[in-house]
Formats: sequence, structure tokens, C-alpha cells
Amino acid sequence: MSASLTAHSLSYAWPDGTVVFDGLDISFGPGRTGLVGVNGSGKSTLIKLLAGELTPADGTVRAAGEIGHLPQHVTLDTALRVDEALGIAGRRAALHAIEAGDVAEEHFETLGDDWDVEERALATLGELGLGHIGLDRTVGEVSGGESVLLRLAALLLRRPDVLLLDEPTNNLDLYARRRLYQAVASWPGVLVVVSHDRELLDLVDQIADLRSGEVTWYGGNFSAYEEALAVEQEAAERMVRVAEADLRKQRRELADAQVKLARRKRYGQKMWDAKREPKIVMGARKRAAQESAGKHRIMHQERLAEARERLDEAVEAVRDDDEIRVELPYTAVPPGRQVLTLENLETACHARVPGVLELRGPERIALVGRNGSGKTTLLRTVAGELAPSAGAVTAHVPLRFLPQRLDVLDDALSVAENVARFAPGATPNRIRARLARFLFRGARADQKAGTLSGGERFRAALAALMLAEPAPQLLLLDEPTNNLDMASVRQLASALDSYEGALIVAGHDLPFLESIGITRWLLMEGGVLTETTPEAFADQA
Repeated sequence: MSASLTAHSLSYAWPDGTVVFDGLDISFGPGRTGLVGVNGSGKSTLIKLLAGELTPADGTVRAAGEIGHLPQHVTLDTALRVDEALGIAGRRAALHAIEAGDVAEEHFETLGDDWDVEERALATLGELGLGHIGLDRTVGEVSGGESVLLRLAALLLRRPDVLLLDEPTNNLDLYARRRLYQAVASWPGVLVVVSHDRELLDLVDQIADLRSGEVTWYGGNFSAYEEALAVEQEAAERMVRVAEADLRKQRRELADAQVKLARRKRYGQKMWDAKREPKIVMGARKRAAQESAGKHRIMHQERLAEARERLDEAVEAVRDDDEIRVELPYTAVPPGRQVLTLENLETACHARVPGVLELRGPERIALVGRNGSGKTTLLRTVAGELAPSAGAVTAHVPLRFLPQRLDVLDDALSVAENVARFAPGATPNRIRARLARFLFRGARADQKAGTLSGGERFRAALAALMLAEPAPQLLLLDEPTNNLDMASVRQLASALDSYEGALIVAGHDLPFLESIGITRWLLMEGGVLTETTPEAFADQA
């Protein structure tokens, strides 16, 4: 029997009572499915329900075959050896014992038929670009991106029938992403992937669009989905125009009918007053006229109500997905002004910036390099969170740092309270007005930071950053597109494009970096920071 994954009548609500799913039916068969939807639509929640990590309030999840799950936030015990993280430590130890001459029965039982376990593990690591790690190192010695690939390697070694991936390209460098693409493209079973990575989503066979607790299916990859969606939206907008025209027509006809009825009523009253006909005849005519007028009025009112209903349905079919509305403070930096100076800097991870590196005016720097090369450590050193091992960092303007892990937020505080920490002089009304532009309206602003989804957490952290006092003239952003849906990535790019301060952005998303007007590209490689170009970096990856 071929592998499959099915959910029937699935219902689930978030801790605050918000209903996410109410009787959802969904089924995945062999092939690759891209699960898309705006931030907060419940994609990660659905993946966790399918993986059995969350229990639905109602409904069932059934899988034909074993399920493997790569969560959005990979956490591995840093003390684990690589072979332990891969789940092969016991079989590997048994193999080594047998090879050393220990023929105890327990070793053969542990190993089973998996005599090539070590070779398979090393081959899998090599396919994902982790061949240099080896099996005896500890997880604490690998970077965040490498730990994601390590978790994926463990899943590939298990060979599950169903593979669930939640934002797998987060924190991966360009080289690692391409390794992941190869693994996805060659996956033989059921694969469901949540991602905002266009290149990854163009490898899938179908798209499941999650919206308002329901799923709409589209055949083909993400590019085909976008084309189909554009056709749908054009038709939906056309129906809105037709429905609006019909509504105007029905309003006019109702108004005209009311005028005619008023005229008839005045004429009937005039005839009654003149008593030109017998009273019984005039009374019958009056009753007939009232009955006819009532039916006429009801008919036009029903037509108007139907026209309104058609317009509501047409408007509902047109997507107006909320996107973050980033209104950056006025932070213009004159072209010649000195913003940042790094002098013979050496960071705690021994990455070096030789000589003097200066950032002047509203320059935009892209900081690129492999996972583990030291980009995050350099940003944290510039931000003042880490002391340099040697050399000096001098910031000449106010700066703010948005870290990759978004740990600037206190999970126990609400979104509004977190923002107030950064802007103690701002009034509650001003904070809430600004938060509304980041889609935290009303009770959403009172939601605890610890309950936010990845995209919501990013918006809250960015709001805190932008409302900080004094307003930042240098922004340091570490992988800012992680956990954002594509609409929000576009909106962030538009906002940063209009920002008049200086930028240093560490990232692997070349289309995003190119969209925000990067003026200089700096490559961290081999522990040294050097100038590069996007073409040279892409070719090297």
C-alpha cells in the first residue's frame, strides 16, 4: 500500500480561544505538496497536528507509513554527538564492537541487517554538504544552519514514508539550500513542505493554499499557482464590478418605484377627497393599490438584498491579505556622515576585519557567507552584545539590532508591553496606533509574546525596534526574511527600500537582498571579511 496522510473533521483552537480549524478534511498522497498561506493562517499548527505533536480538539489523523517531521525551530542538545543526533549511535557502537571481535548476541540484535549504517550516514551527510563534520563531533560545534541539515539527515537515514518540512530553508546559506533542493526533488514518498522560498516551492507537484481554516488545491508548482491565482483574482475583481453595477441599478429601480408609488398614493387620495366614485368602489381600489404597492416594494427590496448579497460574495472572493505596514521613522543620514568604523576587528569566534572598514551615509551592506562563518557573531559585536577579542567598533549614530532568534522579546509580556520597554516615553495610545500598522489590532496587542507564531513574532520584534528611542539611523538585521510569508517579505523590502538610514543585512536570500538596494557586498569566508559581488557569491555557492 502506498504511503498517505489523511486528516478527517479536524478541529483545533489556539490557547486564546481563536478557532484555527473547524472540521477540516485534507489528504496527502505520494508526491510533493507545498503548503502556503499568510502568516498566522495555521500552517505550522496543521503540520504539528499531522505529525502528532499537537492533539486536535476533534477529528482524526491517519498515516499509512512512518512520519518524519522537521520543525520550523530545530533544537538539538549541544552535548549530543553527531551520531547520536542522527539516531545511529547504538547501531554504530554495536558495529564497532563486532569489528573489534566482541561477538555478543546483543550487538547483532542491535545492529540487525544495518551493516552499512556508518557508510550510509557519512554518505547522507556528504549529500547535504556536511561531510566535513564527521560522526564524533558534538552538535554544539555546528552552526544553526548545519543543525537544520543535521536534523534532515537524521530523517533521511530513517527513510520515513511521509516527510513534513516546516520552513526548512530558514538559516540555511545558499550552498545548503541547494543541497536541500536536491533532497526534496529526489524524495520518493509523501512530502509536505511549508516555505516562503520560491525556488523550493517550484519543486513541488501541487500547492495546498490554507486560508480561513480551509484548503484550496492547485495543480503544479508555485509559479503555476501564482498564475492560476492571478486569473482567479482578475475574474473575482470583474465580478465585484458587475455586482456593484447591479447594486446601483437595484437602488435606482427601488427609488423610482417608491416615487411612482408615492404619486399613485397622492392621486388616489385626491380621488377619495373628490368623491367622484362610490365609496365602496374607491375603497376596493385603495385596498388593491395598497396590496399592489406592497408587493412591488417587497420585490424591489428583495432584488436589492440579493444584489447586496452577490456583492458581498464577490468581494469575499477578492484577496486582500493583510501585510505588515512598516512606517519607518525619519532617520535620514547625510551621504558623507560617518556611521560605523571597524578597526582591525577580531570577534570572539576569531573572524577578522583587517584594517579599517568604514560605513558612511545611507550605505546598504549585505553580509553574506556560509553557515557558521561568523556573520551573526560579527553583527552582535557591532551591536555591542559581544566584546571584540581585538580591535575596536565605533558606532557614530544610534543603532538597533534585530537578531535571528528574535529574542529581544520577553515571552511573559504582551506585544504592547514589549514595545513599551523600548519606548518608555511613548503613550499607550501611540504604541497601539503604531502596532496596528504591524497588524496587532485591539486584543492582538495584548497577546503574550510567547504565544506568537514565527511571522507574528517577527512583526512584534520589528515594531519594538522601530518604536525604540532614539530612532535608529543604523539597522542591523540578521536573516530578516525567516518565518515571513511572501507578501510580508515584499512589504518588508518596500519598507526598507524607503528607509533613509544605513543598513547591514546578513542573509542568504539573494532576491530579497537585491530588492532593497544593496550598495556593498561583504563576504565572510575563512574567518576574514572581504568585498565581493552578488554574482561571485552565487557562483561560489
